Amino acid sequence: MEKYRLLRDLVSSNSEIELIEPAAATDQDLLRAHDLAYIQAITQGNLSDAQIREIGFPWSEAMVERSRRSAGATIAACISAIKEGISVNLAGGTHHAYANKGSGFCVFNDAAVAARYIQAIQATRVAVIDLDVHQGNGTAAILGTDPSCFTLSLHGEKNFPFRKEDSHLDVGLPDGCGDSQYLEILQQALVDLEGLFNPELIIYLAGADPHEGDRLGRLKLTMQGMGQRDQMVLAFAKELQCPIAIAMAGGYGREIKTTVDVHHQTIQLALQHHQQLKTKVHQ
Repeated sequence: MEKYRLLRDLVSSNSEIELIEPAAATDQDLLRAHDLAYIQAITQGNLSDAQIREIGFPWSEAMVERSRRSAGATIAACISAIKEGISVNLAGGTHHAYANKGSGFCVFNDAAVAARYIQAIQATRVAVIDLDVHQGNGTAAILGTDPSCFTLSLHGEKNFPFRKEDSHLDVGLPDGCGDSQYLEILQQALVDLEGLFNPELIIYLAGADPHEGDRLGRLKLTMQGMGQRDQMVLAFAKELQCPIAIAMAGGYGREIKTTVDVHHQTIQLALQHHQQLKTKVHQ
């Protein structure tokens, strides 16, 4: 949890970035992706011991508030991205949450909630590009059969969750996958996405856990490789002239500073992308 505070402190020192506190996702927002009974159980603290164990941390009012605000922040990032081309949620990426349950430190599925929110305002084709090292099983379960959305998950084949769901496009990676192999596979996945779907909004889950210093990742991407990954996704959005909202997703570095540095690199690249978009507008 400390990585979020450290990342925010680092980002807040950059005068070119505006930090906005998000509104909490309402019941109406959450209902577009989650079951009413589950929302009520979370809100009222009526989860069973087994449900709490699957989420991975204890229930509290603060947990409920944080989970609602994390989903609200991805909604806000999508709205800002549509206006400005790109925006970032300093948390989010809670892709293991299903419609009816939480899992793997995820309570509400912010990408699914935000996609449904935007689609409730106007018909929008939404692609979720999930590059967290763990498969976005909850997102796949909620959105994976929806033709108005496209879920791409690039993940460790032998990593959690051990029962995978069907995304629109799943790419399983071997343990020890390094920069060149990963980037080649990602490039092909983006080509495949473009061939199958024409997004009007991208939600990008920029997990830090494919990094070689991650305790749970089992992949071997260097810091340079992580940056190339982000640049590849940003270039894809730019090529399609598609707004992109970024969520931080997972990161469990042996050294917490490493995780923060990976996330901060993503934000710096997002800022460069925004500056390029502004330059293009003013030319």
